[in-house]
Amino acid sequence: MKITFIGGAQSVTGSCYLFELEGKKFLVDCGMFQGGLTEELLNYESFPFNPSEIEFVILSHAHIDHSGRIPKLYKDGFRGVIYTTDATMDLCSIMLPDSAHIQESEIEWKNRKRKREGKEQLLPLYTLEDAENVLKHFRGVKYGQKIQIDKNLSFVFKDAGHMLGSAIVELYIKENGKEYKLVFSGDLGNRNVPILKDPTIIDGCDYLFIESTYGNRLHVDVENKFKKLIDIICTTISNGGKVIIPSFAVGRTQEILYEIAKEISTDSEEAKIIRNVEIFVDSPLATSATAIYKKHIDYFDSEAAMFIKNGIYPLEPPNLRFIKSVDESKWLNEYDKSCIIISSSGMCEAGRIKHHLKHNLWNEKNTVLFVGYQAPNTLGRRLLDGQKKVKIFGEEVEVRAKIEYIEAYSGHADKSGLFSWIEQMSEKPKKIFVVHGEKEIQLEFAKELQNRFNTDVIVPARGEMYEIAPEYVAPSERLFSELPSFINLSVLAQIEEIEYELDRLKEGIKNSAISPERLFALNSNLEELRYLLSLALNDY
Repeated sequence: MKITFIGGAQSVTGSCYLFELEGKKFLVDCGMFQGGLTEELLNYESFPFNPSEIEFVILSHAHIDHSGRIPKLYKDGFRGVIYTTDATMDLCSIMLPDSAHIQESEIEWKNRKRKREGKEQLLPLYTLEDAENVLKHFRGVKYGQKIQIDKNLSFVFKDAGHMLGSAIVELYIKENGKEYKLVFSGDLGNRNVPILKDPTIIDGCDYLFIESTYGNRLHVDVENKFKKLIDIICTTISNGGKVIIPSFAVGRTQEILYEIAKEISTDSEEAKIIRNVEIFVDSPLATSATAIYKKHIDYFDSEAAMFIKNGIYPLEPPNLRFIKSVDESKWLNEYDKSCIIISSSGMCEAGRIKHHLKHNLWNEKNTVLFVGYQAPNTLGRRLLDGQKKVKIFGEEVEVRAKIEYIEAYSGHADKSGLFSWIEQMSEKPKKIFVVHGEKEIQLEFAKELQNRFNTDVIVPARGEMYEIAPEYVAPSERLFSELPSFINLSVLAQIEEIEYELDRLKEGIKNSAISPERLFALNSNLEELRYLLSLALNDY
């Protein structure tokens, strides 16, 4: 059998693994690359295989970096089955159309600019129609249900504890009369996370493919995150302020709602404070996702199940209100009482959260509470870094609100959790492939794995192919590499963006719209850029 690492290799996003077994081709995951412009361009590359030859896809969970290119796979000719859990199937039914809407909106914006410049119009990565059509090919599978593809291939899903419906994939393969077992950890969750069950401990395997998002770090202050959340909320409300929580629509929003509902169910002083204010969820995607959680209470852990048994649905505290229409959201912008507002996007780059920040950052009584990672160059990161003024919708907003961050919220196991999960296997893997992580983190994690388990550890690169058999693993020919044409495309796209920004800069200087202080800071960066360009063109 051969496996090729299409994505999620020496990177966190774009998870996609191609298997070839006795003429049969299938994928585990088919995710979108996320990050900067270079990563975005990877999504537009042709697949390094013929999508029409892929018989089926095994999907570990609904997050877009694992599922987001499935509509493109369909657009390019795939007509097979996508096997996934029932909950993942339902979450994809809202997340893939939402992703398609984003693709179409972004291209529409770019095409308006290109039309003015007389440039050729672009096509979206995929359309809403592509997303809706491929959803018809999804098939729901229960945890523990064995799916027999043919006499030589079967698989089983186990709970990964990462998000609702997330799965560890156990692959059983027969070759030359011998059976061996591969395990994909998928995105492995933490223990003792609200709502979700702990990651399932696997008996063992021959070959393990393990994620490494946090393979070099430990989560901090996990035990106190619930107390810190409630303390921040109660302190702000007691001071007459609002709590604004930028949150990922699927997973994190439901976790925050659960924590609040859990506190409200008690007789504590904090519960009395929170009961007296309204809680608003202002995100259409989060509203739909919360309804899907309600449909799949059989996935909940024992604590959440006990709430339900006692007649309390733990994702809908009594003072919760879902904001649905744009008009309601505008009304909420003018709401002048203490309240809790949970809205997306989690990094404040898009969505309704930007309106709530614009209307509430100026007030020193308010608190903006971050419960997720904030990537560099995002509005969320600028607020976390302590900027006193930020631009929102072209308007400068003074930051007087308190900015808080609870770092302990994470959907991924840390280094200790990953090691513990492997240690509990009764049969340790012969070889380990480290996937789904940044290269430097993976190399560090791989070294520790090798020392701790005395086994061979491989950190595959994108495009690398390996031949796997019951007795051995061997590198095979590389299916593809980072082609010069792709690098050229990336650089040309960057130049196009820079040209647009330079035109805006010229206009700003002509109109005296840019302060001397900003121009002074920009000048040194322009000098450095000119120097780098001269180096690059030295041999031209």
